[in-house]
Amino acid sequence: MDARGTPLSGRLTADRRTLLLAAGATALAGATPAVSQSVPAPEPRTRERRKLAFDWRFALGHASDPDRDFGFGRNQRTYAKAGTELATAVAADFDDSAWSRVQVPHDWAIDLPFTPSPAPPPEGEDDPRAAHGFKRLGREYPDTSVGWYRLPVAIPAEMAGRRLSLEFDGAFRDIVVFLNGFIVHEHEGGYTPFSVDITDFATPGEINQLAVRVDASLGEGWFYEGAGLYRHVWLTTVDPLHVPQWGVTVRARPSGAGARAELIVDVANASGERRVCDVVCTIKAPDGTVVTEARAPLTLGAWDAGKATLPAAWDVAPLWSVETPQQHTLLTEIVADGRVVDRVETLFGVRKAQFDARRGFLLNGQPLKLLGACCHQDHAGVGAAVPDRLQVWRIEQLKAMGCNAYRASHNPPTPELLDACDRLGMLVINETRRMSSDAAALNELAILVRRDRNRPSVIAWSIGNEEQAIQGTARGAAIARTMKRLVNRLDPTRPVTAAKDQDFGEGISPVVDILGFNYRTPQMEPYHARFPDQPILGSETGSTVSTRGEYIRDDARHIVPAYDREHPWWASTAEEWWTLAAERPYIAGGFIWTGFDYRGEPTPFNRWPSVASYFGAMDSCGFPKDNYWYYRAWWRPEPLLHLFPHWNWAGREGEAIDVWVHSNLDRVELFLNGRSQGAKDVVRNRHLEWSVPFAPGVLEARGWKDGRLVSRVRRETAGPAARIELTADRVRLSADGEDVAMITARALDARGRPAPLADDRVVFEIDGPARVIGVGNGNPVSHEPDRASSRQLFNGLAQAVVQTERRPGPIRLAARAEGLRPATLELESGGRFRTTRQ
Repeated sequence: MDARGTPLSGRLTADRRTLLLAAGATALAGATPAVSQSVPAPEPRTRERRKLAFDWRFALGHASDPDRDFGFGRNQRTYAKAGTELATAVAADFDDSAWSRVQVPHDWAIDLPFTPSPAPPPEGEDDPRAAHGFKRLGREYPDTSVGWYRLPVAIPAEMAGRRLSLEFDGAFRDIVVFLNGFIVHEHEGGYTPFSVDITDFATPGEINQLAVRVDASLGEGWFYEGAGLYRHVWLTTVDPLHVPQWGVTVRARPSGAGARAELIVDVANASGERRVCDVVCTIKAPDGTVVTEARAPLTLGAWDAGKATLPAAWDVAPLWSVETPQQHTLLTEIVADGRVVDRVETLFGVRKAQFDARRGFLLNGQPLKLLGACCHQDHAGVGAAVPDRLQVWRIEQLKAMGCNAYRASHNPPTPELLDACDRLGMLVINETRRMSSDAAALNELAILVRRDRNRPSVIAWSIGNEEQAIQGTARGAAIARTMKRLVNRLDPTRPVTAAKDQDFGEGISPVVDILGFNYRTPQMEPYHARFPDQPILGSETGSTVSTRGEYIRDDARHIVPAYDREHPWWASTAEEWWTLAAERPYIAGGFIWTGFDYRGEPTPFNRWPSVASYFGAMDSCGFPKDNYWYYRAWWRPEPLLHLFPHWNWAGREGEAIDVWVHSNLDRVELFLNGRSQGAKDVVRNRHLEWSVPFAPGVLEARGWKDGRLVSRVRRETAGPAARIELTADRVRLSADGEDVAMITARALDARGRPAPLADDRVVFEIDGPARVIGVGNGNPVSHEPDRASSRQLFNGLAQAVVQTERRPGPIRLAARAEGLRPATLELESGGRFRTTRQ
């Protein structure tokens, strides 16, 4: 298992207690005083929200043997008496010095080996373990499916009299939380955040021992889901009179050049006394200027809760849009006895989003085709524990391709990803994990809506995805109506959708406001003719499968060519679905399956040795495949000319090679070693194609726009790899222990040309306050470890994720490979250069 840092003693000495208490007081003094979307609020200090990221200890437990699970469940007295007979690992004096030291977010599943099924299915049949990526996880692997976390939490003495809570943004999957030897909460569900009131169990002025048992034996999806505390954990302290979690709602709408809003503020009085207060709301424009204020009195009895509803209006309101995602700020203060006792900042956007059955989707009154991607939540090197900056980076890559919309598949995403969508202008269809009207599923749905209903990026709530057993039935319709009533009560401003792959027109179809078509694109036109008053969109489209940098099908090696040709029987090519959707205004848009490759679900092979998907427009590292450039050509206005494949075909001299071009220019002419292979006019939303006998040299495409030659692109026959090139997405990083740089290692030949077939092993070495936390290469058949300092190049490329430490200084990254000239890259860690909000 991974151990980041040098092991320390597991027992708390007096000196260490003193240091931890001092550190805790300092951390809380500078903590983030906000809920909602993690936006720092200015003084006075009223609530503190401290991220519990560092110095956790981790060890594997056991799902079926209590003796190997630190005694948890050893006898029937586990729940007999509070604080007794629980587990050895929950005690303050338990020695965890042999445990790994980890940083949260943490996904222990990526450290587990890839393991083929002991009894693989017959040839030609899918292996059910392929869906989760052949990791050693699940009921059949009890020794690696339970993990334990421990953290000593310093709570300063001045926190006495305040309400204390732990907030988990998500953990996979069944969780038991212990504090000071007591069970304080149990939670099921791998994607839903939950909060634990620990006021009665915490001891201010002392070190409080937190322990968390996570059981990932059962999955929720049919894709890799990770394991452990893979999202952030927070310690929040508030006054007894306070705004509860997600207790502020903003319903803003444009009004002329200005805006009107309804502000709804929940207030809780967690004390034994009657409290009188004022709810004060101040709205600031995107530039920080105060534009309006409102105030309402509120009286709450002991242990009571109430609500204040305040109208607001202002004359000038810049709109939030995908091009200019300007956000307003609502500052909510609870004032009692002449002082501010709680303060919350909430970001929101003024915009009008609507779906129209004939005009598609409109933003601020203008038709806007949804150019979307479905995405799972894992990334090469880090699994499901994606650092905040990497969340931003992934949205940036989608924007660069031309995306303006994101479908969270098939679960609520992390708050930090949605922060990036709000800030960068990415529209979101937000999806709950389970389609059901049982109490637990409805609670998950309610939490999703309450958490994200203020976000300008969110344009619809999705209540289900391909629920074959119920989507076409009366029972499914009843469940959908119950879920929709709940959504409408919590957020009457956004529509409800669901994604179907069959039974169109039946079951839940007339219940939802917008019907999503998973593939089945040819059925959209006849459906619109039958039901012309219901908006429709492509909730999953395309599903072209490909291996980056490969152009010949090889089933023995599990290789799929990167031309836009290969897809499962239920799907279509990128070109087929997009030409249909682009030319029909009543189709609101579509979401390709998928933006990135992801672990598990390795269609079309669905068996060992494939361990990851082939669906992405980008591979699991975010390196573009050739279909990326098809979407880039037609989803962005800038001129584009993309030529493929590479031109290294030794041994195939004279054989015909399929040559494709993706371009939004007017005309393209192809040349081989200076001789024209013919010119072709570009047809909108289509590709160009030639068959060219291979000869070593230079393949060149020349593109014309409005009669002028505006672009030349070459593919040259490269020599063997001679050196490594290193590049980074950013070179100035924050020294906060969490910021990351995305590093690309590329093989070049002696003349500096990309070596497209290079497979050398690259070793990464770091000098300075940073570390490599993960590596990848985008190969869906690779079984190399993710958490390592080296990676084999795959078709000339590999990636390293470099994370800073909590001290500033220069960082020198070197990349070496046997027989190749090494490369170095200089980074700088210090200050707060990060562009995301903390």
